[in-house]
Amino acid sequence: MSEEMKAADGKEEAVETMETYAAELEASFKKVREGDVLTGTVISVNEDMVTLDLKYYAEGIIDKENLSNDPEFDLLREIHPGDEITAMVVSADDGEGNIVLSKKLANDQLAWEKLGSMLNDRTIVKVKIAEIVKGGAVAYLEGIRGFIPASKLAGEYVEDLEEYNGKTIDVTVITADEENKKLVLSGKEPALMKQKEETGRKIAKCQVGSIMEGTVDSLKDYGAFINLENGLTGLLHISQISSQRIKHPGVVLKEGQTVKVKILSIADNKISLSMKAVQEEEEASQEVFDYKEEGSAFTGLSALLKGLKF
Repeated sequence: MSEEMKAADGKEEAVETMETYAAELEASFKKVREGDVLTGTVISVNEDMVTLDLKYYAEGIIDKENLSNDPEFDLLREIHPGDEITAMVVSADDGEGNIVLSKKLANDQLAWEKLGSMLNDRTIVKVKIAEIVKGGAVAYLEGIRGFIPASKLAGEYVEDLEEYNGKTIDVTVITADEENKKLVLSGKEPALMKQKEETGRKIAKCQVGSIMEGTVDSLKDYGAFINLENGLTGLLHISQISSQRIKHPGVVLKEGQTVKVKILSIADNKISLSMKAVQEEEEASQEVFDYKEEGSAFTGLSALLKGLKF
């Protein structure tokens, strides 16, 4: 390599070194103010505090109380040297030359933005019930304390809320009010969606034309709802109860009664049933059976008389 090329390479390295040094020097003299959000690398961790390298003239410190809103947060388990943490400046100087930071405040700012997106997108997420309180339950989402009303805990009425304590459930965000620090969650919507999907899968397995037993669940002016043996519920329209015209299903049926029904349709995930079709099939089968018996008897008599001379 020529002397000119060596000189050129050395000059390029020197320029890169100076540029890097200049960038770090500029960062170290940058004015830090309360409310700024900074990202640093964890230097050390103890039971009470985390120390960060901010590439600044001073180090950053975060007390345990300013790390998370989650009461189950374990500092030594969750944070390790080399981790990157984003936190908000609480004080530019703690009196000992350190910058005091709060990960909670930075988390809250970012968390409320994320919770707002979850609300708009109807995102389903998992949360663990932290405690049972009057009128519902508490769970933490994105580090924010959220309330789940008792009526929104599941798809059906929950008689004993304590059964859900410590349980992990799917929820959606139904209120995310940053100004009033109000987060309300619902487990009901995801539960009902899951039930609907499971019902859809069961209905898809039903065969139109099949006959099964069921129990009359309730009577309406327009028909009756039947709980089928496969766990599904179908509608028995008043016009499909009997071949005779009736004014009300209660003329023929009563709640709790066991009936035989035929599946007419499963369109739109709704099961349409018929008692009348079952009756008609049974009557038709009986007629065929009687005809065969009569036909058989006639043929037998013919055979006996065959060959006789009168």
